[in-house]
Amino acid sequence: MFVNHEGGHYLEALKYVGKSITRIDAVEKVLGIAEYASDIELPGMLYAKLLLSPYAHAKIISINYEKALRVPGVVSVAVGDDFPFRVGLYVNDRNILARKKVRWVGEPVAAVVAEDLEAAEEAVELIEVEYEPLPAVLDVREALKPGAPLVHEELGEYAHSPAFNPIAGTNIANRFTLKKGNIVEGFNKSEVVVENEFYMPQVSHVQMETHVCIGHYMADGNIKIWTSAQSPFTVRYILSHSIGVPLHRISVYVPYVGGGFGGKAGINFEPLVVLLSKKAGYRPVKLELTREEHFLAAPLRQGFYAKIKTGVTKDGKIMAEKIFYAFDAGAYADYGVNVARAAGYSCTGPYYVPNIEAESLAVYTNHQWGTAFRGFGHFEFLWAIERQMEIVASKLGIDPVEFRLKNALLPGLTTATGEVLREDAGRVDQCIEAVAKELRWGELTPTNDPKKVRAKGIAALWKAPAMPPNAASSAIIKFNEDGTVLLSVGVTEIGQGTVTSLAQIAAEELGVPIEKIRVVPFRHTDLTPYSWQTVASRNLFMEGRAVIRAARDAKEQILEIASQVLRAPKDDLIIKDEKVWVKGRPEWSLHLKDIVAGYVYPNGNTIGGPIIGRGYFVGTRLSYLDPETGQGYPALKWTFGAQGVEIELDLETGEVKVLKLVSAFDVGKAINPMLVIGQIIGGGIQSLSLGMWEQYVYDDKGRMLNPNLTDYKIARAGDIPEEIIPIIIENPQSDGPYGARGVAELSMLSVPAAIANAIFHATGVNINDLPLTYENIWKALNKKR
Repeated sequence: MFVNHEGGHYLEALKYVGKSITRIDAVEKVLGIAEYASDIELPGMLYAKLLLSPYAHAKIISINYEKALRVPGVVSVAVGDDFPFRVGLYVNDRNILARKKVRWVGEPVAAVVAEDLEAAEEAVELIEVEYEPLPAVLDVREALKPGAPLVHEELGEYAHSPAFNPIAGTNIANRFTLKKGNIVEGFNKSEVVVENEFYMPQVSHVQMETHVCIGHYMADGNIKIWTSAQSPFTVRYILSHSIGVPLHRISVYVPYVGGGFGGKAGINFEPLVVLLSKKAGYRPVKLELTREEHFLAAPLRQGFYAKIKTGVTKDGKIMAEKIFYAFDAGAYADYGVNVARAAGYSCTGPYYVPNIEAESLAVYTNHQWGTAFRGFGHFEFLWAIERQMEIVASKLGIDPVEFRLKNALLPGLTTATGEVLREDAGRVDQCIEAVAKELRWGELTPTNDPKKVRAKGIAALWKAPAMPPNAASSAIIKFNEDGTVLLSVGVTEIGQGTVTSLAQIAAEELGVPIEKIRVVPFRHTDLTPYSWQTVASRNLFMEGRAVIRAARDAKEQILEIASQVLRAPKDDLIIKDEKVWVKGRPEWSLHLKDIVAGYVYPNGNTIGGPIIGRGYFVGTRLSYLDPETGQGYPALKWTFGAQGVEIELDLETGEVKVLKLVSAFDVGKAINPMLVIGQIIGGGIQSLSLGMWEQYVYDDKGRMLNPNLTDYKIARAGDIPEEIIPIIIENPQSDGPYGARGVAELSMLSVPAAIANAIFHATGVNINDLPLTYENIWKALNKKR
């Protein structure tokens, strides 16, 4: 379903943009010929296996690996003291292998490198480690209490980005504060005040492909890395900074990636395999995690706790909000500090709140370390905000859709950071109305079974890319001699389909059939144009602008040559359908293939040369945020949406069946509607899974009890709603590529809140802790009874 608002009509004449074109990587993937990191085998390659900590928090007294070295085929064994380096995305706090102590159950303590995987597996079991257990902290609320065990006693010594505020002598890896208006005055003007707490557990990214990387520290000092990573330039930069090797001596190669969802966004096991390679005699070393190792040792999405106090007038206007968010960063800061920051400056959700006081913390615990996850903190805090909106509306006796529309953040109003929302920023009110209309909001659907009830719920959302002001993207367009095109971009293809949309933009700009454009399928830091990171739903917007500039740079070169040959001014020429011709005179034309490698006159004289276009894009007038008030301009774009469900609830068992899922997003312009719909459907199902089943389950010692896909529940085919309705709303953003904003992360942000809101409508029971398992719902229903 499409809703095209003002500004959309000018795109109707486009040939490729706005069309549902099949993914350009589909055939490779379906046939199984697409190359992934796990497919790569190198001459002389060795294989690594990790020994993981059995304790959540303990001193390492001694490590004995003599027996492991005697296993045939074992080349070397490494422990933390072999690699005295720290790595960190924003806080330099993580060891390559655990040193002095372990900080979570599953932290790598030692690594075995062998000629084959079987020898490595046998040897790692023979390593003997003596530990001295320490008190562990397994809850963010406990970690914040005075006297809590410190996960990082040396926090004050760690280097960190100036954008973040770790507090020495505590477990706070980052503290973000925001103040807008006058919070005291706002609550004084409030006639109703509602306060609630909310919780969300840690979850896994559950990518189809686990973490895989190969490192080759070469004898000449150069380093080669092959990895399943979202951000090759980040891997290169952090490795360079950590071990002191210049950037030009590090090459990072990324083939296709079998799913990322943020879990492969930073730097993970790449430093380890590089240093293992050096220790093993400069031979390449491969590490590929099993699914169980992935659950135990790879980064996950943080747990989350929130406390929200909202003041409103009796007629439903929000006057003030006091917000506290605490993210369970786990053992190391990684992306967690920036997740807390992003949640902090977006803290109100898509609503206008004149008076705000917010604090958002990333908190160290003795859990597995957290990283980016699809939505980057927004999935978490929108669970809290959208539940709070529902509860407040109920207290006031106002319809929840009406309440949301009354407080919707619309163009011209100010965000929490004081930014005046631009006129073409998108319309959350239209998204809410579209979902409510499709759900037939206000109409009751009876059931024939007295034990079951049906109900509807709705939740709104917003998000901006969480990135520094200088985040950049670039693109290179190279014409081949036959007029076909190679497009090279830095965005990593992790399943989101961005490269197909970028090919469509290039085809539109160049006047070349999309079938004749090939997007280079790998990323290689020596060859690929720079892109900051493949995160934050930024790449269609930023790479899209870079591709447009690269295409126009190439066209300018083509027109310069054609102008001489056709003896016509450049502004009298047009490029279309693989030709350059004089306006109004299509018979006066040249084929692109006769120009793009240089034009050759009949006598052999040549002008011009190979056509290579370049383009880049950096956000305009973005700023750092004030460290005390959080005020400033963090957002390249704000994208809005809403999601709603109709559910059937069994009052006796707590079983919930989502019958209908409706999602509406203002994407600006859908470059490829089929891909947008795919993102909306896939994201909605992932959101459903995260909300109803997924969680890390621990015992009281911090040991994960469900490190497999039998006990760690994700949505199955039978859980998919009977009806899924995606709604694409198009209010183009003038500085986006053809008006586009993008949608990838937005598509999964608010389904759990919509389900909980529907349960509340049906039963009057508020469930503020995820997941919404049948057991948890049954307990809540029984508690009310």
